[in-house]
Amino acid sequence: MPVTPRNILFITTDQMRFDALGCNGGTIARTPNIDQLANNGINYQRAHNQNVVCMPARATIMTGQHVASHGVWMNGVCLPEDEPTIAHHLQAHGYQTGLLGKAHFEPWLGAPENFFENRMAALGSTGPHRGFDHMELANHFFEGHSHYDAWMQSHQPDKDQFYPMVTNRGQNTASRGETGALQVWPMDVPTELYHTHWVADRTINWLSGLNQNPFFCWMSFPDPHHPWDIPRSELHRHDWRDMPLPRLYRDTHEARLALLDQKPKHWRGYYEGTIWSNLESPRDFVPASLTPDQIREINAYTHIENELIDDAVGRVVAWLTTNNLIDQTDIFFTTDHGELQGDFGLMFKGPYHVDALMRLPMIWQPAQSANLAPATIQAPVGHVDLAKTFCQIAGITPPDYCEGALMPTTNDEANAQDRQFQLTEWDSEHGPLDMHLKSLYHKDDWLITCYEPSHLYDGSEGELYNLNEDPDQIANLWDHPKHRETQQELKNLLYESLPEPRSPKLARVAPV
Repeated sequence: MPVTPRNILFITTDQMRFDALGCNGGTIARTPNIDQLANNGINYQRAHNQNVVCMPARATIMTGQHVASHGVWMNGVCLPEDEPTIAHHLQAHGYQTGLLGKAHFEPWLGAPENFFENRMAALGSTGPHRGFDHMELANHFFEGHSHYDAWMQSHQPDKDQFYPMVTNRGQNTASRGETGALQVWPMDVPTELYHTHWVADRTINWLSGLNQNPFFCWMSFPDPHHPWDIPRSELHRHDWRDMPLPRLYRDTHEARLALLDQKPKHWRGYYEGTIWSNLESPRDFVPASLTPDQIREINAYTHIENELIDDAVGRVVAWLTTNNLIDQTDIFFTTDHGELQGDFGLMFKGPYHVDALMRLPMIWQPAQSANLAPATIQAPVGHVDLAKTFCQIAGITPPDYCEGALMPTTNDEANAQDRQFQLTEWDSEHGPLDMHLKSLYHKDDWLITCYEPSHLYDGSEGELYNLNEDPDQIANLWDHPKHRETQQELKNLLYESLPEPRSPKLARVAPV
């Protein structure tokens, strides 16, 4: 019997931790609207990304492929513009497709004329592009060429309010916060002009103009990614002075070093500022210089950003309900990757395959007409599974290029699928500096990360954790004689499961 296609609202944030949400154990940010999606739907407790930075993660979402297959191996590497995507596939089967907010399929740091996403607003274009009938784009800051920027020029002409993200040395470290914490930048901009509010407004506006055909709407919030630049009027939500320090932040410099010394050497090198292995952190930033109060202030701003996202999600869900669309709309909520947020004394993201970066909030509230019961699922799922799941909702055959599996809706279904693991890859090259990591999270709660040859490593190094006994990934068992057999078995499974790398290798065309 043919399936009646349902609407899909796909909501993403940028750089949100699994534990940011109340439904996942978070105790600071108040997220009642997202928590309600989890209460009404399916909350995946072990969702993982296939890469811990934006462009590769988003390419996986768009293609249903692992990083090796789609070839977007680091930020600054573009998925070819003519590459088929799940948006194209849904579009070809009658779906109205829109993306409102952050895309980042193409680099934002590069000459605008080189990338269509960066010149769309100047051209007065809203698409079509990459399978989306309609795109209105925003970023984390005011760089001058997104649709949000163009809109803000007539609403908030004072550009001094916005964080100057890029200097001639890369990302900025400036601050206007009370503690001097880098990239903390309160703005005298009304909440209704902030990009989180704007993304929700533009989503509702686009949905309001659709016909009766089903829709695939990607509502993509730029936050809680740095810079932490919330409207000053929202600071009352959380006083940074009341913020607890992260559980994985040690009280003394010596204790932080002792923790880092259980990791491969680039961890401590990043902390001390002696090894700069990626562009995901400002070049002039030394994590060891962070004070406890600076971490508190950054995290207070992060939690406020998460609450503003929750408010925006609530507005859009309320609009769907008021307009009698909730019965036929599946709502997904996830993020592209996490944030270290003070864990191990570190900030931002990079070649650090830990829960803070790899483990995702992943929630699916099925349409009421689907008659699926709420569930909490521990089996491993990933970004790679989303494309096929969207096709199932649409009642269409997934394209051949998709590599994932259908996301289970019950624990019995997960067991029947015999879901064993998820894969996460990292590759980066910045001149002579390179890093190459491959990780496998196993359903038995083992995590292995293999370090491939690079300027720092000879290929014999790695990390191995028993997450049942060590959920914080502190005791590295890689060289432990007792776990040598486990290490080899997981390593074999990892490399047997990785797809063949795309050939020829896609070129890096911009920094990020």
